[in-house]
Amino acid sequence: MSTSKNDLMKMSQVELDAVYKTSPVGAIPDGESQGTAIIFPDTPIKEGLSQLVQWLAWQGKIFYRERGTMVNKVTLFSIAAVEAKVYSGESLLCPGEDATILDYSQSIFLAQPIRDEIREVQPGLYLGNAYWDKIRVLNFILEF
Repeated sequence: MSTSKNDLMKMSQVELDAVYKTSPVGAIPDGESQGTAIIFPDTPIKEGLSQLVQWLAWQGKIFYRERGTMVNKVTLFSIAAVEAKVYSGESLLCPGEDATILDYSQSIFLAQPIRDEIREVQPGLYLGNAYWDKIRVLNFILEF
């Protein structure tokens, strides 16, 4: 079954979790992605919030596979900022299974409690979970 960004945007949290849990880890991405935040997926305001976040705050990530790092594209100007280490590790959503981990613990002070994890839903399409001190705060999509 092929899953698109539009399909993911229409899903409930339970459906997003099911897709994530059944998706492979995939290769650590390399290059620039377009990002879409999924905030409050079980509400009618999720698409409006997603557009607002994309316009004002976060547009995606740039991965540097060889260096094992990535940076976020933030603000209206897609400034590359807030670096994280990237590696394969244990998923918080699927204990005992792997995911690609985006570890901000060595980043700027405000980002240190953040940890993202992603899995490849389709070639070039990743579904992610963002955590603040191990509490999931949102889902996101990365398109390469």
